This record gives sequence, structure tokens and C-alpha cells, in this order.
Amino acid sequence: MTSDESPEPVRSDHHRPVFRSLHHVQLAMPLDGETAAVEFYQKILGIPRVEKPAHLEARGGCWFEDASVRIHLGVDPEFRAAKKAHPALVIDDLSALRATLEASGVEVVVDQPLPGFNRFYVSDPFGNRLEFLEPS
Repeated sequence: MTSDESPEPVRSDHHRPVFRSLHHVQLAMPLDGETAAVEFYQKILGIPRVEKPAHLEARGGCWFEDASVRIHLGVDPEFRAAKKAHPALVIDDLSALRATLEASGVEVVVDQPLPGFNRFYVSDPFGNRLEFLEPS
């Protein structure tokens, strides 16, 4: 398709799935990264670590979940940090989180606001990018 062509219309008789929510985000981490993951995701961010199902424990990694956020970290033997792709988490008190992160030695990168949101980025201990947003 060229830039001046319109995309094909969706056929009205085609059943399209209805997406309800995002269940979880999976990020990669290196082997033996669980201690650093717990320090960052549970102790600094405050997202509790939960047990993985028994049949997945052998794969390594760890999960962090609360009522509305689920971040799963999986071990990747050829680990490369996600420096561009990232989850964006909406929070209630951006300035308090920023203070907590900076007090813990985490570098905070402030970016231009998005319409309706203030935001910043951080990297987890493995270099994966995370974005935090607060409605403005």
C-alpha cells in the first residue's frame, strides 16, 4: 500500500475480539537477577512479589503484582534490556515516587508531558525502561 491509499475497511461480517484489559507485562532479566528485582520492584516501587505457579518456577524469574499492576520478570539467557519498549504505569503521586526513587539512587529522567499527564522514566536494575505517569 502506498501512503496515498486508504487501508482496506474492516468487513462488517468479521467477528472481532473485544479486548478487556492488559493482564500483565513481561520484562526480561538476566540469570540470578531475582535479588535485584525484589529490591527494586518490591522494596522501592512497593509492588509485592507473588509466587509463580509451581510449573513455572523452574524457569526462574519472579512476579510482582498488586490489585491493578502485574509485572512478570522472566530469565532470558541472551538478555538484552528493553531500552525503548516499556510499560507505562499510571500512579497517584508522581512527586512522591520520584523522591523515593531518587533517595534509592535511581536516576529519574523527566520527559515532556503527554496531553493530560506528567511523566518520567527510570530504568530497572537490568536496564529495562519504565514510564510513570500521573494525570495533570
